Amino acid sequence: MYAIIEACGKQYKVSEGDVVSLEKLDVNEGEKVTFDQVLLISDGDKIKVGTPTVKSAKVEATVVEHGKAKKIRVYKYKAKKNERKTQGHRQPYTKIKIEKISQRASSKKAADTEETAE
Repeated sequence: MYAIIEACGKQYKVSEGDVVSLEKLDVNEGEKVTFDQVLLISDGDKIKVGTPTVKSAKVEATVVEHGKAKKIRVYKYKAKKNERKTQGHRQPYTKIKIEKISQRASSKKAADTEETAE
């Protein structure tokens, strides 16, 4: 079972037990995070695509650690002008561990209206 979630302006493919690096979240280590923006859920042979999100679906995760990525060097150079500038950057990140992907079973009436909409 896997899901595609939207978090921090990006889309991530996650499954239970995965450890994923996201943009920095304002959550302490060890706390739980819930992602409600689930775009797709696949349960083996059944795939459910949201319009734009899957109703009543959520992904629960635990924050493992915060950190900074490796340093990248930004070098700006202008020819024949004697202009050179070096700048470094380390992007902060949050590692999360996916605990549970769940989708609440909808009522039959809601399922019937969803099928007619398709």
